[in-house]
Amino acid sequence: MHNRTVVCMFLALCASMAYCSCAAGAGIAIMEQGVKGLGTAFAGGAAAAEDASTIFFNPAGLTRLDRTQSLAGINFVFPSARFTNEGSTHLSGQPLTGGQGGNAGSTVLIPYAYLSHRFSDRLAAGIGIFSPFGLKTEYDASWVGRYHAVNSELFTLNINPSVAFRVTDKLSLGAGISAQYLHAELSNAIDFGTIFAALGAPGAVPQGNDGFVTFKADSWSWGYNVGALYEFTRDTRAGIAYRSRVDHTLTGDAFFSGVPAPNPTGRFVNTGIRADVTLPDSLSVSIWHNFTPELAGMADVTWTNWRTVDELRIRFDNPAESDAVTTLHWKDTFRFSLGAAYAPGAWTLRAGAAYDQSPVPDAAHRTPRVPDDDRIWLAAGVGYRFTDRISIDTGYAHLFVRDADIRKTATGEDRLRGALVGSYDSSVDIVGLQVMWVF
Repeated sequence: MHNRTVVCMFLALCASMAYCSCAAGAGIAIMEQGVKGLGTAFAGGAAAAEDASTIFFNPAGLTRLDRTQSLAGINFVFPSARFTNEGSTHLSGQPLTGGQGGNAGSTVLIPYAYLSHRFSDRLAAGIGIFSPFGLKTEYDASWVGRYHAVNSELFTLNINPSVAFRVTDKLSLGAGISAQYLHAELSNAIDFGTIFAALGAPGAVPQGNDGFVTFKADSWSWGYNVGALYEFTRDTRAGIAYRSRVDHTLTGDAFFSGVPAPNPTGRFVNTGIRADVTLPDSLSVSIWHNFTPELAGMADVTWTNWRTVDELRIRFDNPAESDAVTTLHWKDTFRFSLGAAYAPGAWTLRAGAAYDQSPVPDAAHRTPRVPDDDRIWLAAGVGYRFTDRISIDTGYAHLFVRDADIRKTATGEDRLRGALVGSYDSSVDIVGLQVMWVF
């Protein structure tokens, strides 16, 4: 296969990413950036440097890769999030009408692609295209929490060229720059019955005259990542990697439907919108050790600065419209993982486990857009090397998500959304496949 053909395939796969979104990590993080890592629950990510996905996990690892390498993979994510209503009420104290919402989880695909090249024993470079953050939840349009959320989609596309230099025989340093695209689409119902009844409009019935609003906005911004890899011996290495926060200013439009007429408020008309979002920075520390030529163990600790996500505030160009606010108060989190890999000949068997903390601080600040809680990963994977040039890897992980309570009150920003009270039963299954070509 010619180099030009490989590059064309790489770019074609990357273009397909514009149609995918999800979140399988805590918060809205997407960990699924390499199937070898998926098989070990991403243990040892900053120290592994097994293939070109090290561009995401630690760019310093590029110095360990031989020759030119192309890597493409896809993850199939099957989330489940089912809500049980436990006495949700309207601001009047009457029960909120509507059903349980169905399964808010949506099956999605998460592709990624990497290309790396080693110029010399000391210098290497590469480029990765992947989605580091994402979200997709969707409820029945008439569910009990419809005034809080119906559809929520967030998609990021990261274009991440990187370079690495071997400073000494043991120490490598790496750095990369990311051009990041963010697209968001959010919708929820509006209780026009309550709003217009308060204005004395004839025929207005609380919860009986619903309309909808849909927000669509996007942004381009940039960030960076740096890393170091230290090889204590031939069998033991450690890595540390930092990925910066990214500040976005999204611009777009709000679309209203089902607005009663006449509408004397000056509100609820289609208008431009703006929102500031800061996606968090993170720091990973990992270790890798070969116990024998066939058996390796690895571990990782990753900190994520979710405090950057304090609220979602949408500002309207229409001066009559007040800001749409959802207070989150997310907190910093840690992710701990352990894994092992056994490689007898052409086969590689992998297994791992992880504990992934949720950034949601409590039931009062949980939102049905992200009904998140702490999770435990159990993962396994298999790889096969057909030749020195071609290999294929598969991985599977099941995420046990702790039952998440939600306890909203019909006050402040949630006054017209209602007191949503209930719990979520959630889980996630991930299946991944990747192909690597060395040339």
